[in-house]
This record gives sequence, structure tokens and C-alpha cells, in this order.
Amino acid sequence: MHCPFCPNEETQVLDSRVSEDGRAVRRRRRCEKCDKRFTTYERIELSMPTLVKKDGSRVDYSRDKILGSMRLALRKRPVSSEALEAAIAQLEEKVISLGEKEIPTSRIGELVMRELKKLDKVAYIRYASVYRSFEDIESFESALKELR
Repeated sequence: MHCPFCPNEETQVLDSRVSEDGRAVRRRRRCEKCDKRFTTYERIELSMPTLVKKDGSRVDYSRDKILGSMRLALRKRPVSSEALEAAIAQLEEKVISLGEKEIPTSRIGELVMRELKKLDKVAYIRYASVYRSFEDIESFESALKELR
């Protein structure tokens, strides 16, 4: 494992734990050269389906893009990194369980909204307002009514 702070390849594992959801191994490491500590996660790598955009183009699934959009919606909200990771793991499990080679991005958006709804209602509304492109107050109010 390369140290993220220096180019050294020698790191020592200080602690290993299974994550709360049991889907990853969390390892605390220490660089033997610069003595800085960092955390790595080891996950099973499964083949994710290709995403089909509205215009028909196809893109590879990107955990980082989903993580980024969920973090943006959760900005300044009291949700832990562990809870966010667990939500993404749930989303990915659902995507894999569909058993499809291609999935529309709209389906991914709906799954993201479902996970955000469980995590934080404000984040859900933030994401939904962009994802569903609310045109007027009535459509925004209907989203709020869904939460109640």
C-alpha cells in the first residue's frame, strides 16, 4: 500500500476491523517512512452495470459521483461518514441485486433519493429539488407532503 503523504510503499497495519454493515474491512495504517497514519477500506469488487443516460449515451457506474452528489446534499447536516458509506453500500447492493447489465440513470437517482430520505429529510429535499427540477411551489410542496 502506497502512503498518500509520501511515495513510500512500506506501511504497517495498526488495526483491522469489519465495518458496521459487514461489507468492508477498515484498516488503520502507518507509513514507516514519514510516520503519518491513514485509513483504508477493503471491499469486494463486483461488476456494476452500465448506466444509460436520458440521451441514450452509456457511462460506467461511478461510486465517486454518487458519493459526491450525496455529500453535496448532506452538506452541513448531522450525518456521519459511516452512515453515508452504509447508505451507498445499500444502494450498490440494490443495483447489483437487480441483475441487469444496463440501468437507466433515473433509476439510480431514485435509489439515491430513497437512501437520502432515510438519512436526512433536508438532504432528501435538496437532492430532489435538483433531481426533479421543481418548476413551481406546488411541485416542491408535493415533495414535502411525501415526507409527512
